[in-house]
Amino acid sequence: MVAAVSLFLIVSLSVLITKIAAIALMHTGLSTESAKFQARSAYTGTGLSTQETESIMNHPVRRKIVYHLMLIGNAGIVTVMSSLILTFILPDTMASKLYGLLIVVVGMLVLFLAVRSKWVDKGLSRVINKMLKRYTNIEIHDFAAVLHLKDDYTIIEAKVDHDGWMGNRTLEQLNLREEGITILGVERKEKGYFGSPSGEFKILPDDLVTIYGKSDGIRSIYSRKKDHYAQQEHHKFVAEEELRKENEKQIVSEKNRE
Repeated sequence: MVAAVSLFLIVSLSVLITKIAAIALMHTGLSTESAKFQARSAYTGTGLSTQETESIMNHPVRRKIVYHLMLIGNAGIVTVMSSLILTFILPDTMASKLYGLLIVVVGMLVLFLAVRSKWVDKGLSRVINKMLKRYTNIEIHDFAAVLHLKDDYTIIEAKVDHDGWMGNRTLEQLNLREEGITILGVERKEKGYFGSPSGEFKILPDDLVTIYGKSDGIRSIYSRKKDHYAQQEHHKFVAEEELRKENEKQIVSEKNRE
């Protein structure tokens, strides 16, 4: 029974540790899903070699979080396996073994429901956030809030097609700002990353472009080909953006009059 209870407590502690690590990684700028995935991968020692993993290794704070998580994970997994074995080896009677199994099954079920609960997740996240802000010096980057990633605004990273409308044209020629679209950066093979490129910067086929703006406008841009329909789409979204700006001005004027 003691081994079964120990197993439940160790697994619960493991879930809590990965939750803390995931939130800490989110504070460094990783997305929620990416932070959860990387925290669980590091804790279990999966060590997947991905572009996201490289971004963690190149970031000193993220690297430190993952390093400690891997150390704790190695000890935690060994302890869990030991407790699981002892749960069924130590008891002398079949009744004791069944009782231990019942504790493990019920405990895991309760833990599973707690992990899936949105209320528990929100409450736990709130507490962990306060503790991290108070007792650590992790620099917080809430990019979702800063970039207002709601109301249909989004960030998309996509490759430019060889027959795409953006290929072999400068940002000045594309005039995406008039559509309410902003180019945040461009990743080019063997050339590196170009952050916040200027109007004279030319987009080339196979460039990996990071774009910020309304999702429907971004989808339209990447679906455009080099034909007359592309220019029609451009003028359409420019007109929509001008109308949106005009509506915003009217709302601001009405509020000022009040």
